[in-house]
Amino acid sequence: MIKVWKIVDLTDKARILTFLETDRLYAGYAVGDLEPRLFAQSTWVGAEETGRLQALILNFSGLKQPALFLMGDVNGLRAILENTRCPEHAYITCRTEHLAMTHDFYRWNRTIPMWRMVLESARFEAIKGNCVRLTSIHSSQLTELYSLGGGIGFSATQVQYGVFYGIFVERKLVAVAGTHLISANYGVAAVGNVFTHPDFRGKGFGTATSNAVVSELLEIGIPDIILNVGQDNSSAIRIYERLGFKNYCPFFEGPACVR
Repeated sequence: MIKVWKIVDLTDKARILTFLETDRLYAGYAVGDLEPRLFAQSTWVGAEETGRLQALILNFSGLKQPALFLMGDVNGLRAILENTRCPEHAYITCRTEHLAMTHDFYRWNRTIPMWRMVLESARFEAIKGNCVRLTSIHSSQLTELYSLGGGIGFSATQVQYGVFYGIFVERKLVAVAGTHLISANYGVAAVGNVFTHPDFRGKGFGTATSNAVVSELLEIGIPDIILNVGQDNSSAIRIYERLGFKNYCPFFEGPACVR
């Protein structure tokens, strides 16, 4: 039997959350985007079959390049893309089973295999280091450090609303770790923006700054702490595993443009 899809604009947070909770850890970033400040920058479109929501696409406009998050039934997602005006350029996140379908609508510049990792808090051990809590006054130093090749998806507002720690050598910021988002209301945080100056690698700075970020997130009571890492980034994966993270699911992300 051929499914008949109804494409709907989603504005009810409770209904969106109910669907996201069916795979909460994969949908962690989207769950965080339900926070009022981020929700105002988000457009949600769903695909219903017999009144039941089976797929959704989130279009988040709060970054330089709009982000598209795909979740749910592949054919439902296809129906959304066929019937919705999507951004010409986007940074797409999708599960493995969605990837082939997206090529009918978008030409990927890069297809990056990723792991979503999740913290097992019982395995985490806080360490004391010479990390400094960063604030908005450090934004220019962060931008300068990230210009060397890190901080994809970084924006200054993340420092204002997030948790960032850095290490300074002779007053120069040489290593940083932070968050992409924190949602106290929905109990999720995404660790990211981890980067060390090329001249200071191999000294444990990435581990120390990431540990400091996770420590604070646990202190403020965030139950679900997640992160993304490239599947080929073995050194970062080892760091995160030592901190207590484990692989949750594979997915793909990358920049793309409409066909």
